[in-house]
Amino acid sequence: MKPVVWKTALVVALLGGCVMVTSGPDEPSAHVDDVARTSYPIVLAHGMMGFDQLGSLSYWPGIVERLRAHGATVVVTQVSAFNSSELRGQQLLKQVEQIVAQTGVRKVNLIGHSHGNQSVRYVAGMRPDLVASVTSVGGATAGSEVADWVATQQRERPWLASALISTGNGVGRLVNWASDADLPQDAQAALHSLTARGAADFSKRFPAGVPAQPCAEGAHEVQGIRYYSWSGTGQFYRAVNLSDYIMSLTHLAFKKEQGDGLVGKCASHLGQVIRDDYPLNHFHLVNQFFGLVGKEVDPVQLYLDHAVRLKAAGL
Repeated sequence: MKPVVWKTALVVALLGGCVMVTSGPDEPSAHVDDVARTSYPIVLAHGMMGFDQLGSLSYWPGIVERLRAHGATVVVTQVSAFNSSELRGQQLLKQVEQIVAQTGVRKVNLIGHSHGNQSVRYVAGMRPDLVASVTSVGGATAGSEVADWVATQQRERPWLASALISTGNGVGRLVNWASDADLPQDAQAALHSLTARGAADFSKRFPAGVPAQPCAEGAHEVQGIRYYSWSGTGQFYRAVNLSDYIMSLTHLAFKKEQGDGLVGKCASHLGQVIRDDYPLNHFHLVNQFFGLVGKEVDPVQLYLDHAVRLKAAGL
């Protein structure tokens, strides 16, 4: 058995399927049409606990395949599973610079899920000349109430917070090992970045697309870069999907607004808000796990629709 295969199998077994997912329903691999052939490549940036590819396991199950089948050029990136917004952004920026240098394209369309929100915004802020658009999917623009809850536990129940942080670092190292990566992992830095305070500090330095008022839209275009976002609400849609149980539990930390289990509805706003109440929880937004999502919306189709949107905008 190849190393990556048995490593992947072991990771899935150890984590109980909580992080890794299969490619979900069968997706077309052959070229269908060019409705999603954007002017610039689409670069996908994962969120916390994320990765690019582990053998046959994908962070973006079915999404990459469908986009490519409809003519899009898609590049999947990998940064630290757990670390600060700035460090993850720096890691993504290096990859974007490599993509531009190797392919000869002038710019890219960045799409970030969850903590990937800050990663793509960092790249746009540091190198706006390389970015055509920034899209946040379930991104914690204004932070996460779950992160705030964990931060509170550090003051009130340090033993619990310490256990959670240690678990996060362990998961990060496990992802490193399974993907043959050597990326620094720091769950404490990731936690701070995703608190309301940490997110607000990041937005002061990277304000493009951030709403001036709570639950409003942000600027649709800044320095020639288009900004978009979409997100979901609700947590439990499929009894056979483990993520629905996890998101129902984490949502108990929410006191201010409805959310997808990890990120609040209004907290997710960035630039042009396509929609903030899709019936999808935080994992469903990237078609996890196993494509077992709610019946009302196909999350994979949302990415194809967005690629068509980007193409129509000349991006």
